[in-house]
Amino acid sequence: MKAIGYQFDTEKKAGSFVEFEQPTPKPKDYDLLVKIEAVSVNPVDYKVRQRINDLQNLPKILGWDAAGVVESVGEKASLFKQGDRVFYAGDITRSGSYASHQLVDERIVGHMPKSLDFAAAAALPLTSITAWEALFDRLKINPAVDKDKQILIIGGAGGVGSIAIQLAKQIANLRVIATASREESRQWCLSLGADEVINHHSNMIEQFQQQGLASPEYILCLNNTDYHFKTMSELIAPQGMICSVVETSQNHQLDKLKSKSAGFVWEFMFTRSLHKTSDRVKQHELLNSIADLINSGKIKTTLNEIFGQMSAENIMAAHNQLEAGSSIGKIVLTQTN
Repeated sequence: MKAIGYQFDTEKKAGSFVEFEQPTPKPKDYDLLVKIEAVSVNPVDYKVRQRINDLQNLPKILGWDAAGVVESVGEKASLFKQGDRVFYAGDITRSGSYASHQLVDERIVGHMPKSLDFAAAAALPLTSITAWEALFDRLKINPAVDKDKQILIIGGAGGVGSIAIQLAKQIANLRVIATASREESRQWCLSLGADEVINHHSNMIEQFQQQGLASPEYILCLNNTDYHFKTMSELIAPQGMICSVVETSQNHQLDKLKSKSAGFVWEFMFTRSLHKTSDRVKQHELLNSIADLINSGKIKTTLNEIFGQMSAENIMAAHNQLEAGSSIGKIVLTQTN
């Protein structure tokens, strides 16, 4: 099988993506062997790449978003069969999706939306799982009870924000305030259903006051938790909940939330696969739910750019754009032009 991995040169103290061949693995137990047709890039890709600073036996295959076709299944697999079209975000402890083939546990794989091609489907898994778990598992939003409450989504135009706006609006029936710092990203958020868009590079508390916005019951932080923690603590409504997906490098005073009886919780979409939790199949189920929502037209893919064929050069270019912080929606690469 063909693979594209990241190799670090200890003498040059620099790394690069390289293409190489290795034996195609065989699925065992609950694994599927998937022939990959398209992948998308996410911040976790370059964050893992940046931590590779020593020579490895083989280049490390990154990538945690893919769409493709099942070629074979392990002896315990029962959710899929050969020929099924699938999409998934994979497992951070295993080889990634920058390859022609990949092994993945079927319990974290979904049936690909029938209405999408491989590129449009590959844009969805990691961000959809993250947004869904953040809203419904971590913040515990109940659409039947919490309808018309308000959520602030910080970083609305990124990959997770683009799907979170849609789920919060179309499924949870919340009033959605998103943040964006450029006019094109502001328009993107509005097109996805945001009711209001404010600028997270300006004073958000003042913007809430100037626009007469009530304190949000929920905040989903997708952009620099350290920078926004104080503002979130002041903005959150009494008995509200804050969820973040962005790791911190500073210590923060949770006491700021005490008088409001407000809570703070993390979302990390690899938790279930990393810790082998007993409910791993929940990710299979929620990806199937996302596919149903796509097929019914209630939400749409967040694909915004196709960077051409999967190659070492194109993957690096996609990483560079993500790191620059200028991406809107998702970047996808395919096996063929």
